[in-house]
Parts: sequence; structure tokens; C-alpha cells
Amino acid sequence: MRLLKLLSWTCIALISAVMLGLSGAFLYLSPGLPSVETLRNVRMQVPLRIYSADDKLIAEFGEMRRSPIQFADIPPDFINALLAAEDDNFANHYGVDVKSLMRAAAQLLKSGQIQTGGSTITMQVAKNFFLSNERSFARKINEILLALQIERALGKNDILELYVNKIYLGNRAYGIEAAAQVYYGKPIRELSLAQLAMIAGLPKAPSRYNPVANPERAKIRRDWILARMYELGKIDQQRYQTALAETVEAHQQAVRPPELEAPYVAEMARAEIVGRFGGDAYTEGYRVHTTVRSDLQTEANQALREGLLNYDQRHGYRGPEARFPTLDPAGWLAKLAEQRTLGGLEPAIVTSIGNDGIQVLTRDGSEQPIAWQSMKWARPHINSNSLGRQPGKPAEVVQKGDLIRVLRQEDGSLRFVQLPQAQGALVSLDPADGAIRALTGGFSFEQSNYNRATQAKRQPGSSFKPFVYSAALDKGFTAASLINDAPIEFVDPYTGEVWRPKNDNNTFLGPIRMREALYKSRNLVSIRLLQEIGIEYALDYSKRFGLPREELPRNFSLALGTANLTPLEVTTGYAVFANGGYHVQPYLITQIDNRDGEPLFRANPPRIPDHPTSADTAQASMPVAVTSAIPEGTPPAETPPTAERVLDPRTAYIMTSMLQDVIKRGTGRRALSLQRSDLAGKTGTTNEQKDSWFAGYNGDFVTTAWVGFDQPQSLGHNEYGGTVALPIWIRYMGVALKDKPAHLPPEPEGLLRLRVDPLTGQAATAGSSGAFFELFNKDAPPQPASEASSSFQDNFGSEPAAVPIDLF
Repeated sequence: MRLLKLLSWTCIALISAVMLGLSGAFLYLSPGLPSVETLRNVRMQVPLRIYSADDKLIAEFGEMRRSPIQFADIPPDFINALLAAEDDNFANHYGVDVKSLMRAAAQLLKSGQIQTGGSTITMQVAKNFFLSNERSFARKINEILLALQIERALGKNDILELYVNKIYLGNRAYGIEAAAQVYYGKPIRELSLAQLAMIAGLPKAPSRYNPVANPERAKIRRDWILARMYELGKIDQQRYQTALAETVEAHQQAVRPPELEAPYVAEMARAEIVGRFGGDAYTEGYRVHTTVRSDLQTEANQALREGLLNYDQRHGYRGPEARFPTLDPAGWLAKLAEQRTLGGLEPAIVTSIGNDGIQVLTRDGSEQPIAWQSMKWARPHINSNSLGRQPGKPAEVVQKGDLIRVLRQEDGSLRFVQLPQAQGALVSLDPADGAIRALTGGFSFEQSNYNRATQAKRQPGSSFKPFVYSAALDKGFTAASLINDAPIEFVDPYTGEVWRPKNDNNTFLGPIRMREALYKSRNLVSIRLLQEIGIEYALDYSKRFGLPREELPRNFSLALGTANLTPLEVTTGYAVFANGGYHVQPYLITQIDNRDGEPLFRANPPRIPDHPTSADTAQASMPVAVTSAIPEGTPPAETPPTAERVLDPRTAYIMTSMLQDVIKRGTGRRALSLQRSDLAGKTGTTNEQKDSWFAGYNGDFVTTAWVGFDQPQSLGHNEYGGTVALPIWIRYMGVALKDKPAHLPPEPEGLLRLRVDPLTGQAATAGSSGAFFELFNKDAPPQPASEASSSFQDNFGSEPAAVPIDLF
């Protein structure tokens, strides 16, 4: 009895000592513990996501891949798998599982090392949110105390929701939804039982049980979890056996793979959001909606790539990217693994050569044929103007071991191609408010993230002429005015150097009407117009189109398009013609939502009125308004402000009529293939064919295509705006305008249609031969015969004297 009493008092003393120790520890440590109430409003790091106008994911930015999920959306099988693996007594304990702690203590005493921490899920939540990964008794006691507080403050479901969204699961994936996307490319609700068990095994050691890096070890862990679920009665034998038989098919993937390829758009949006929110842009879960339409963006990508490939093949084959003739198939696969697919062009290595084609090895390890028919274009490239002889068989094009590029066709067959050296850009705006509907800044963002649509300042060539012609119309000229297409020269007074501009075909047509001069793109007429209206007037006038004055040369070469402008700036300028005379600022972002789906910003850009008239022409000389895509301050009103009129609607209408003739009769005739009556535009080609442009529009879209080399060099003889850029524009606009009715700004009031004598440009008399109707502003009708003749003789009838001007 004495022994029993002694043992009893000893136990009581030990228990009291433990209780006193825990109480003392609690009193000592609790003042320094964080408040678990913060878990009620915890804000996890969520990446920035960019979407198209039709809600397709374009890109995701952020170091942590996370897609928070609510408890109600967690599959029950995953909860059972997780609890079987981590804490099968979770439903019964109050934050601390005494048995698990005692088991961990026994392992420590036996081995002298910490084997397991005996942590419950609640304790892991405490550690993940408030503590470090340091292995110490002090941290473990803090973890226990916090777990007890968490259990008192939160329900079991809330604790599980915090846990599954916080845990790191390898490959930059945080949370189970991100892990499902990383390893299986699907949301967690679509995973099988075996896949759910695989992810449930990751928290213990994400690197060790990674199904991509260590599939065998990951399968052992998965099968153990499935066995635990079966033992606990969470699954029946049939499901257990089926899950065990399932193979490991995990592959590392991007979280939520982009649904729309628009990397240049994504980078533009990312830069704008970071500029507004700073580093929080990558962690606060902002959802950014853009103006880009997925169907138009996809077509823009394809149109530009096809145009560049077609141009590239016209100039021959430059040879393989590398040669590996001595390697075996394993060595070839290793080399292919180092290559990336660029602009849809896959790397491949030639394995054998026949008379009717070749066999190539692709990165997936398969050998596939390429027909000789797709290789016949590959004449040897000598320079931009010269090619070698036509090849007669595949062996004259490639050798075994050549690293080449292939393009997979819709039917799965491969086409022989090469990476283009020339680059390009395409921009398409809605002229009603400046919304960017499609934009691509190069052949491949992976090859070069330089956005040529917004960053490449190149000479627009003749595509700049409409701005000069528009200024001339507002200065009193008409579409029927006669201008002398004759030689002219300018002498630099300081160096004595002579500039003798010429037309592209070195011919002169003499007196020619402005309308005809524009659609025939006569350089000397443009220079004489600029000479007559004055350079300063033209520079000031160009600001109406949103063109940067500082990038425009202060000499007569301005008329030939020697300014430095980006494709986006040219497109913005043409939008003034397309919408009837209003300036609209291009914008990309329509809405920014926070992680909870609440809008932080909604765009409300100035928009053209529904029915523009000539009533507001008095504002035509007002300066161009510049609006921010993301203005500071409160969300804008629902009614959009009216865009500023910067051009007389009559001038805009006449210019559109003249630019329609560029397509009907001039350098843009290829666009007639679209069989539309509402297209207007202008080609542009610079000296030595270094830049190729086409800017065109109807009332729905204004689109510009540009092609050139990043380091300017000639595109080659016979490579003009109408042969290189225009086909790209045609393919894109053909899709953009499919099934849409003809649409151009309505004819404004104040226009006259008069018969004109083609020889004099004056109003035709009853007996005039070949007279035609021309559009005139009623405030600037054609001059009477005597005045017109005198004006022509004074200004353009004879060769003007050499004009000194600083041109060099």
C-alpha cells in the first residue's frame, strides 16, 4: 500500500509538474505569440493573371503559382487521402494529437535524432503561417500553443481550407489547385483517385515524392496512401485496386496553360499593372481584362507568321541551324532537348534522305516523313536579290544530321521551313474608341521579346503621305488640284550637296490630279504639296493624328515618310480617317479586379458619337487630347466622354474616298481579293525596300502591317508594301470582316459632287471630254477656269528654283 501511495503521489507530482511547466511556458510564451485572428482574413500570395476580352487566359505572372480554392470545392477523396497521409485523427483532436507527440518523443529517445514532429494539420497551419522551419523545442512549443488557439478560433473546415491553399507542393506550386495544374494540367476536381492520392503525398517532402522528378518513389508514397484509405474504410476494394493499377502520368506543365497566345499583349499589360501597383502586382491576385479578342489575336499571329514565312521562302534556304552527322539517335535527342519551338516551328534532325523526301527525328523521339514537295522552294540563298539554282532532289538541300525546322500542318504532316530573319508587326484598333483588338510584335516572343508594334520606330514611307494630303486639303487644295509630277532638286547651302528626289520607277507624269497622285504614290507630288503648305504647318497639323512632332523631320523628306514612327502610332493616325475625324487614344486594359472579383478599375475611354455631323467642325484645330489607359481617381462614369474632333469630317471623308482608290486603282489592288467596297488604305515602302507597310481600314477596324529587318537592310528587289505587308493585312482583315456588312463613316453635310475637266482640274463645261465627278468641300469648290490655269502656271507650271534647306 505504501508503494502504491508513493507511485500515485509520484504520478500526481509528475503530472502537476508537466501542467505547471506547460502553464509556465504558456504564460511566458503567449505574450509573444501572434494573434490567430489574422487567419480569418489571411491574404495569400496569388499571381497576376491577364485575360482577353472574351475571358481567355493570356498569361500568369508571379513567383508563387497559386489558385486558392474553397473548402466546398475540395474533392472528398482528396480530403480523405490527405487525412490518411497526414492526420487521420484530425476530426477528433483539439489541435494536438498526444499519441503522435508521444510516438515522436519515443523515436527521439530511441535514435537520438528527430524522426517526425508529431504534428497535426492544425500544427502545420500554425507553422506555415506564423513560424519558421527551425527544428527546436521552443518552436515546437509555440507550434502547440498556436494550434490550440487556432482550434478554438476556427472550425475544422476552415483549418483544412487554409492548409490546402498554403502548402508548398513542388515546382513553384502552392496549394492543391496549383499542384493539379502543374502536374496534370487539369483542375483538381477533374483528377482521378490515384492522382489525388499522389498530390496528397507531396506535403511530406515535395522534392522526394515529386511525380515528375521521382516517379518511382512518388508511386510508392501514393500506393501507401491508397492502402491507408482502404484500411480506414474511405474507399472500397474495387476502387483501391483500380487506383493501384493506374500508371504515373504526371508531367510538369505551366499553371493554367494560356488559352490564347498573345505574349506581346501580356507583357504590355504586365508593365502597365506593375507601373500602377508596384511589386504587389505579382502577389495580390489581380485579374486584368484586356480589349484583345481571341479570334482576332489568333488570326493576327497566323497572318504575320505566314507572311514572314512566305517572304523568307522567296529568298531561299540559308542552310541548317547546326549539323550533327556523327551523333547517334540518343545524342540527337539530347541536342533537340536544347532547342525550343519558336513561332510554331519545331526543331528536327534529318535522319535519312530519299528521292521523294526525308525522315526527321522530332523532340518526342518519333521519326516522321517530310515530302519533297514541301522542300522544292529551298534554292540556296545568296543575298536578298540572288538565289542559287533550283534543287532537283532532297540530297541537294539537306544532309543527315542537319538541325532544321518543321511546321506541323492541320493534317499532322510536317512542312520543311526555316526561321525567318525578317521581322514584322501587326496592330488592329477599333476606330470608335481606340481599343486594341489584336497586336503582335514579332514572329516569336520566345525568340525575341522586343515588341516591334510599340517599340520599333521605323520610316513609314508612302504610308505617311495621307497626313500630308489631308493638310493640303485643309489648306485649300482639292482632290482635283493639278500638281506637276516633274524633277526637282534641293541644295544644302552649307555643304553644297544636292538632293534630287525621284519616283520609285524613275518616271515623271507631268501635271496630275491629287487623287491620282496619291493612288499612284507619286513622290514628287507629295514634296511639292509640302513645299506649298509649309513644313511648320505640316508638322503642327500632324499632331492632330497623335503623331509625335519630335520624331518628324523638319525638311521636305517628311513628304516621303522619313519620320520615325511605330506601327501603333501609324495605326492611331489612320484611325482619325477611319472614324470620320476624331482622335482616339489606343488602350489595352478594360478592367482590373481584385482577388475577390471586385472591380478596382473600369476603362471609360473617349468615344466617337454615334452619328457624327459637321456641326462640330469648329473644333478641328484644337490640340490632340491624351488620355491615360488607367487614370487615377475614382472609377469613371458609365457614359463615356465624346472623343475630340481634330479633323473636319469633310476632309476625313474626302481622304477616305482617295484612299479607297489606292485599293481600287493603285498600289493596294491586291486587297480587291476581299471583294469589299468599304476598304481604304495606303502602301508604304522606304528607300532600298528596307521597310514595307500597309495601313488600311474600314469603319470597324483600322489595321497596320509592317515588315522589315531589326537591323535595317533591303528586303530585296520587288519587295514593296503591296507585296510583303499587304498580304498579311489581307489575311487578317479577311477574317476580321467576315460576314460583316460594309461600314464606313457616313457622308457629312457640306460636300459637293461636281463634274471636273481632267486636263485642268476645274469645273467641266458642257463640251468637256472625259469629265468625271469629284468630291469637294463646299467651302473650297474648284476654281473657275481662268483662276485655275493661272494658279497652276504660277505654282507648278514651270520648274521652281532650287530651294536651300537643311537636308543633310
